[in-house]
Order: sequence, then C-alpha cells, then structure tokens
Amino acid sequence: MAGPVASILGRFSRTARPAPPALEVMRLSLFDWAACALAGQGEPVAGVVRRLALAEGGAPQATVAGAGRRGPARAAALVNGTTSHALDYDDTHFAHIGHPSVAVIPAALAMAEREGCDGEEMLAAALIGAEASVRVGVWLGRAHYQAGFHQTATAGTFGATLAAARLAGLSQERTAHALGLAATRASGLKSQFGTMGKPFNAGIAAANGVEAALLAAAGMVSNPGALDGAQGFGPSHAGEGLGQAWAGLGESWLMEEVSHKFHACCHGLHAALEAIAVLRARAPDEEVARLTIATHPRWLPVCNIAEPATGLEAKFSYRLTAAMALAGRDTAAVATFTDGACRDPELVALRDRVRVGADPALPETAARVTLRLADGRELCATHDLLAPMEPREKTARLRAKAEALLGPDLAARLWAAIHPQVDPAALGRLLSG
Repeated sequence: MAGPVASILGRFSRTARPAPPALEVMRLSLFDWAACALAGQGEPVAGVVRRLALAEGGAPQATVAGAGRRGPARAAALVNGTTSHALDYDDTHFAHIGHPSVAVIPAALAMAEREGCDGEEMLAAALIGAEASVRVGVWLGRAHYQAGFHQTATAGTFGATLAAARLAGLSQERTAHALGLAATRASGLKSQFGTMGKPFNAGIAAANGVEAALLAAAGMVSNPGALDGAQGFGPSHAGEGLGQAWAGLGESWLMEEVSHKFHACCHGLHAALEAIAVLRARAPDEEVARLTIATHPRWLPVCNIAEPATGLEAKFSYRLTAAMALAGRDTAAVATFTDGACRDPELVALRDRVRVGADPALPETAARVTLRLADGRELCATHDLLAPMEPREKTARLRAKAEALLGPDLAARLWAAIHPQVDPAALGRLLSG
C-alpha cells in the first residue's frame, strides 16, 4: 500500500491540470534551461559524463546534449542534467533552496522523446515534476538541507520521477512504485559544491527519475511507503515531514515563484550583487575602503568561500564576487569566473576589503550591503530576489542572457523551438549540436 506522500504525489501526477500562467513560467524556465545546457556543453564535467554515455552506447531513444547523436533515455537524462547545471546558471526556487529545472526537464525531455509525446505534453509533465520537487523539498524541510543534502538532487529525483511517470502513462499504483524506487535512489551532498560533483548531482536526479519510471513500467515492485514510512527517505535523511507542503497542491503553483539567474554564480550571491550594482551606480568612481554584506545565516555554509582558488569555487564566494562587481567585472558573463580571476591582484585586494556577516532578520532571498568609501561616507542598499518582476521584463532579461551565452542567431532559434509551442524535434536538434 502506498504511503501518504506517495499517494499524494501519485494522484497529483495523474490528475493535475496545470494553470496557463504556471505553464508560461515553465516555458521560460525551459528556454533558460536549454540555453544553459547549450552553453555548458564545453565544460569539463559535461565532456566527462558525455564520453561515458557514448562509450556505453545503447538504443537511440533521446537527445544527448553535444553528442551529435541519440542514446538511451536514462543516459541522456544523466548527461543533459549534468550539462545544464555545469555553469550553475539555471533557475532556483527558494522555498526549498534547490534548482528544479536541471533535475526535472532532462527527465521529461528524455522520456517525451522515448515515448513520442508532443512538446506541450512534455512541458506540462515538466511543470508537474518541478512543482513536486519543490513541494517535496518543503516537506523535507530545512533540516534536510542543513544536514548536508543537496535538494536539487534529492527532492529533484522525486520530481523527475513524476514527470517521467506521467509521460510514460503510468497508473497511480505504478507511479507509487516508481516513487518507492526513487526513494532508494535519491542522493546528493552539498559537500560537492565548488566541484564537478555539484552539476553531476543534477544529472543523477534526472537519470534516477527516468530509471525509476521505466522499472515501474516494466513491473518492478517497491515499497511506496519508502518516502515517509519507518526508515523511509524522510525519516532517514533528516526530513521534518512538514505537512503544509501539500496545501493547495494542484490548485496553486509554487513554480510561478521560481527565480531565474542573471549572474553566473550561486543564487545565494545574487541579492548582494544586485545591491552592489545599485551602490556602484551611486558612487561609480569612488575608492572603496570597505564593503560589508549581511545575508541570512543559511547561506554562509553554502556560498561563503573566503579565498577561492578556482573558477568553480569563485561561484560560491561572497567576497570574490563582490570584488568583481566593485571592479566592474561582468558577473553575468561565464568567462568572468576563472582560476585566474581568483589570483588577480586587483580582485584579491578588493576581496580583502569585503566582510560577510549573518543577519537572521533578513529573508533568505535578500541581502543588505554597506559601502564605506575612502572619504568616510557610507552608502547602504538592500535587495530581495522575490521583489516582483514584470513578465515582459523577465522575458527580456532571459532572452538577453541567452544571447550573451549563445549569440543572437542560436538564441533566436532556441526561442522559436519553444515559443509559442514546444517543438521537441527542433529542441533536440539544437541540443544535439
């Protein structure tokens, strides 16, 4: 018998009818995800995982990003999830501090290609899976995240499973078995942050979802109570079992509040970077004596590497990214985050003038920045990433981001493959390279 959580999620997967506003947000996330996947194909971690998948071969079921050919759905999900998170430039949801799209969309795309589903079916399944991943993350609670688990990979596995199960046409009973299998596969640690292991976590989640759905479709039986039952995933992974996670499920959509990135680094740094931009505009040519960043304490173990040594570590450093912003370096550009930047004398000198502290009164999505100038004046600004952004402005910023990553021509072709309707064949051709 399915446990309460598997029953809730299985019913949601089978019966949910996504609201049009949520679908349009998901369409933007699909566009942003694909831009990140295309831009990330040349990253070392993408090459390692892609070579592994190609060496194994297998049935040509789904697009493998950057490979020029197709591979098994599970392998495609692994490669595409890893590749799309390689730049750490994809969307984030702060309700559970995780990246929904990189875990769920690769599973949905691989399964849609395998099963011959159309693009709008794929988009709906991706939205349902992404929504579920956020809700599972909320159900697990912050204790799960603080214990060291990477929500993108753990909660993301369950979302990827639901998306794949829906596209495979699984019954509610079979979906519950898929979720039980996902419970014994879900994994991912925050200790991998700053290494190739972090984007690999996203690929693991996507591949887990495809695998669990396909095994359940083939008749494998699991314990559907393995999410919330005795010795289940939640109890054994520091989960809090917060029941309010399911309030309004299928009626209200948390994915409408997803946050897209406009800086090529950990999302925990973005509020501070936006605030620094405001201050720099007010004092563009003034010498900086000190910069103080106040952030919610939950971010300090995540993205406060004080003296990063690599480009990857730089993406998790308040001090160095603040120095980049103060020096006028473009933190929206992937090329800014290099090993050399960590040793740049100008940046190191500015980095050493930055102080980072915790303020539990701040929302997790906000930061307060105080700039002390050489003449003794102090300027202060606060930014919250949940501040409303008009859909038109968000679309414009995402299209500009894609153009910066891919060039105008490829970005335009990508937009046409997703708007006004998703064309899986065109999307697959672009991702394949």
